[in-house]
Amino acid sequence: MSVNLAKGQQISLSKDTGDALTLVRMGLGWQAAPRKGFLAKLTGTREIDLDASAVLFSGQSYVDVVFFRHLVSEDGSVRHSGDNLVGGTGQADDESIAVELPRVPREVDQIVFTVNSFTGQTFAEVGSAYCRLVDETTGQELARHTLEGGGRHTAQIMAKVQREGAGWQLRAIGEPAAGRTFQDLMPAITRHL
Repeated sequence: MSVNLAKGQQISLSKDTGDALTLVRMGLGWQAAPRKGFLAKLTGTREIDLDASAVLFSGQSYVDVVFFRHLVSEDGSVRHSGDNLVGGTGQADDESIAVELPRVPREVDQIVFTVNSFTGQTFAEVGSAYCRLVDETTGQELARHTLEGGGRHTAQIMAKVQREGAGWQLRAIGEPAAGRTFQDLMPAITRHL
């Protein structure tokens, strides 16, 4: 059973049986919003290049990042599926980042997931955008956060997973931001650590 996360809501990343999750995947899906106006019939939709990133932290200190130019974390516990330059139907994951939770180094206590428009279009031009967390061992969707459409922002701090004792918690953040890459988003990210 999936939980539809509201901004700021948290869920535990443990199975109903009490066992800890071992492999989770954060999926990102979107489609380009149809163009409006006189030329809309001729041009249809505009391709949008959204990028998913996972930024790893130890406390307030940056440790590593996984994104379209660095597909695997240095320790190998976090892996990006690869860059999708145009999106899809908004019904399936266009980019994803898998995290092997037991392999994440002990000093990494937070992983923040972001999405940004690399080509600079605003979210007003993006339709059916979401991020979701999936238990990869069962294929079960655990949580979904729908990205708010519209707005002049070009990025969003989506969610983070954080160590809580021996387990992990997921928190939906959903904060609009501005930037074409994860580096541009670092000031906004650090407010959520």
